[in-house]
Amino acid sequence: MPQPEEVPCLLMRGGTSKGAYFLATDLPAEPALRDDLLLRIMGSPDERQIDGLGGAHPLTSKVAVISASTDPAADVDYLFLQVMVDRPEVSDRQNCGNILAGVGPFAVERGLVPAGEQETSVRIRMVNSGDHATATFPTPGGRVDYTGEAGISGVLGTAAPVVIEFPPGAGELLPTANAVDVIDGVEVTCVNNGMPTVLMAATALKVTGYERPRDLEEDVALADRLRTIRLEAGRLMGLGDVSDATVPKLTLLAPPRDGGAVSTRTFIPVRCHTSIGVLGAAGVAAGLRIDGGVGARLAVLDAASDRIRIEHPTGFLDIESTLGTTPGGLPCPRRTAVVRTARKIFDGTVFPRAVAPLTGGR
Repeated sequence: MPQPEEVPCLLMRGGTSKGAYFLATDLPAEPALRDDLLLRIMGSPDERQIDGLGGAHPLTSKVAVISASTDPAADVDYLFLQVMVDRPEVSDRQNCGNILAGVGPFAVERGLVPAGEQETSVRIRMVNSGDHATATFPTPGGRVDYTGEAGISGVLGTAAPVVIEFPPGAGELLPTANAVDVIDGVEVTCVNNGMPTVLMAATALKVTGYERPRDLEEDVALADRLRTIRLEAGRLMGLGDVSDATVPKLTLLAPPRDGGAVSTRTFIPVRCHTSIGVLGAAGVAAGLRIDGGVGARLAVLDAASDRIRIEHPTGFLDIESTLGTTPGGLPCPRRTAVVRTARKIFDGTVFPRAVAPLTGGR
């Protein structure tokens, strides 16, 4: 099909990320054509993304593709696509829980789900993994309300809350069946609670875990070590060769500094996250509750509460997490829920770059 010269688009902040939301029917069905179009829309490959919607960072170069679902357990399907900033690649090998916060409101905006008179719950199938989530948000008078008093750390101002609840996953919380594995001499806990995640003590990699993301990114020796760990962890977790993938995520843990349960620094996969992703946080929270795991040794948990506060470089994220036990005696997720916010930034038409980017002066 010919590539469209203009595309309906809704730009939204979801949690601590920002992304372009599209109906699947407004994009080419062929993945290669779709990805080429999205690269031109976002302005990649260009480290500034100056000729597109992207914000020159992985957290602001994201896309959600939404469609009505044929799954009886879901209302809509949500495909997350990470558009690389500085190279012509689009990846569908991970979910994004922050962009997920905007999927329910978008579905109502586009008429895929009818709005309730006070609030609306949208059942979402995350196409990347097959997992499900339910997003509940205010719709007074049958319209999405983006205003409200809910605030999330790392975002200025307040907005209406979006409560996201994840049912227990069908996969293994511990893909390797071990609370601790050793990779390249470093003890790690490999977990999958919506996002394959590898937890390790920051001090095991000769850093404190309190550094600024920029400083960690500039540590060449650390990057080499993390790359080795990630490749082997991917193999151990049954993900195969992850050299071209963005999962598993790697999270360095340190004792809390500001009243939370633990301090974190997360890599996606080589850039250090300025906060933490929702699904990555779900993995961290579950990992902290695993007896004998790396996180359990560092975390400060309130035994009387399901809520875990995870500190990150720009604040914290609160997540409710409880575990159960499988018939075989292994830990498994029982409940995971988080409050995010989402705000519509613009709704209109985006005009993609018509030709491949030119090289030259800046």
